[in-house]
Amino acid sequence: MAVLIEAISVIVRRDRIAVRYAGGWEAFEHDVPNGTLCADDDLARVGFMSPPDAKAFIAALEEEGLRFLVDGVAEDVAVVDQQQGPLNPCRWLTFGKRTLEGGGTVATCWHTEGTGPAAPLATPAGWEFEGSLSQQFHFVPAERMEEHVHLLRRDAGQDVYLDLTTGREIYIARTEGEDEGGSGAG
Repeated sequence: MAVLIEAISVIVRRDRIAVRYAGGWEAFEHDVPNGTLCADDDLARVGFMSPPDAKAFIAALEEEGLRFLVDGVAEDVAVVDQQQGPLNPCRWLTFGKRTLEGGGTVATCWHTEGTGPAAPLATPAGWEFEGSLSQQFHFVPAERMEEHVHLLRRDAGQDVYLDLTTGREIYIARTEGEDEGGSGAG
């Protein structure tokens, strides 16, 4: 199988969750801070729209026994950008794009020893291509946030910005308790 990649995806090897994560798969599922978890037999994916939220999740994974980078190479956990692919070298992960039945292209990852991109695609519960980040991706780098967007409010679980170019609101899902601004997809 393959897992969906949107925005900033934290990918975790399921075999490592089983042996290194305190409490195993059940504890991991419980600890995921948002509703973006999807998994196949080899990989678990959790998505974030804010780099600080992804970093906080990775720190929590490390506290539970997983290893992120060892000598600059992804060990148990990898970070994958929807547009660029893995952000660090990763021997166990392959990134690619695939066209869905009915049209539309999505970014995916699969374990290098898995069945590959043609296998069924794991997506978060309730995910649909229509209206997804895969269909309507927009990224604003942190250093350009003030030029492009204006923070309107912080609601529970999301920041709401005004896109100064289009006049439309942009919603950036946030992990509970995170107040830090930053770049994001919307």
